[in-house]
Amino acid sequence: MAKHFLLLLFAVCVAAIDEEPFIGVNIGRDLSDMPHPTQVVALLKAQQIRHVRLYDADQAMLIALANTRIQVAVSVPNQEILAIGQSNTTAAKWVSHNVIAHYPATNITTICVGSEVLTTLPYAAKVLVSALKFLHSALVASNLDHQIKVSTPLSSSMILDSFPPSQAFFNRSLNPVLVPMLDFLQTTDSYLMLNIYPYYDYMQSNGVIPLDYALFKPLPPNKEAIDSNTLLHYSNVFDAVIDAAYFAMAFLNYTNIPVVVTETGWPSKGDSNEPDATVENANTYNSNLIKHVLNITGTPKHPGIGVSTFIYELYNEDAKAGPLSEKNWGLFDANGKPVYVLHLTESGGVLANDTTNQTYCVAKDGADPKMLQAGIDWACGPGKVDCSPLLQGQPCYEPDNVVAHANYAFDTYYHQMGKSTQSCDFNDMATISTTNPSHGSCVFPGSLGINGSFPNVTLSSLNSTNSVSSASNLHSGELGIRSLLMVIVLLLWGVVLL
Repeated sequence: MAKHFLLLLFAVCVAAIDEEPFIGVNIGRDLSDMPHPTQVVALLKAQQIRHVRLYDADQAMLIALANTRIQVAVSVPNQEILAIGQSNTTAAKWVSHNVIAHYPATNITTICVGSEVLTTLPYAAKVLVSALKFLHSALVASNLDHQIKVSTPLSSSMILDSFPPSQAFFNRSLNPVLVPMLDFLQTTDSYLMLNIYPYYDYMQSNGVIPLDYALFKPLPPNKEAIDSNTLLHYSNVFDAVIDAAYFAMAFLNYTNIPVVVTETGWPSKGDSNEPDATVENANTYNSNLIKHVLNITGTPKHPGIGVSTFIYELYNEDAKAGPLSEKNWGLFDANGKPVYVLHLTESGGVLANDTTNQTYCVAKDGADPKMLQAGIDWACGPGKVDCSPLLQGQPCYEPDNVVAHANYAFDTYYHQMGKSTQSCDFNDMATISTTNPSHGSCVFPGSLGINGSFPNVTLSSLNSTNSVSSASNLHSGELGIRSLLMVIVLLLWGVVLL
């Protein structure tokens, strides 16, 4: 009996550990020069981002994410919902092509069915619940329903009378779809996905919402908003909207469906009528958001219960339609350069890397090709540089010339040696440069992390066909601590039971 109890306790410990709240990012692709999927994954690894949400199920991205341990939410685009919601067969084919074909190498954990369908696509809303059920049935048929959840991101605008939160309720005209949807989420142990944009709440409030309250800035008690019914104090819009969602669900008698925030953020640039879309405000909001989530602060209604959140978004999408702010929600530009360096401490490395002021070691102009080849041979041999990306068919093979290959070999050695000046010499054939020599799908290690260094990632691990991932290095410390904690708990219980 004691043995069985310990096994059960072990399972509970593992489940509890895995359910800690996380910060993820959305990856939009409306860029005029979208980075190659291997470059996207390189940036994710460098920033230690372990959760991403895709707005579709792009095959190249899913392949690039294979064997990285990064948890992936794939999406059914809005335009595909009607077909899936009307045909169980179509839903099964979608799951087969976009999930089963990639799982488990690609760690798909969620299917997001559309985006804000209830408030923007009334024709598709009629079949939304059918789409959720059909997709879930396909997962059940493949025994994946416990590993992969199905839900649909909703706009927080469907919550009416959202302050005080205790009085909030969903737009009643949506109840014919919303109620069976909540039934589905509760039955399948899924979660309510919510898009929350304090920026727009602030902009549309005509001065009622203070900027500091929208930005997560610390407020003195007399500046906090108080729910007169519960006497709960609110210091930011984000928490107030989440609690409004919980109260709105409770109004419909659903009290055990957790909330996951699928989109939130702040634009770093806007048109003349958007004066608060600034780099500093974007930095303040996202920095405070990350700390708030990872500290497991919770909300006033549910303190200590963190809300997993996806930041909108990884890249600025310059090809997106609309006002200037629509193009400037990203944390990085298309080259992987931070739009701003987040004000973070103790975030576990997530999105805390400063990739500015990078230097690289490259071949000198006019260097003797024979000397460069000798330098390549040394770096790839005694220098212990992993030169497999230079092999034919690998990301850095093209252009197939001695200068390009020397750049890769020299720069990799330079960063392995901590960027010491002496390590960029190669018989006076190399020089230090501030220009990133990465090109196409060939991403140099120097462009991957703090001051260009990210020693746990090699370019060979970024090749989508490589079956060995360096992501395990990212998690080794974290897993070690978790394992130690579990062992301690088990030992303590073992003593009690004896």
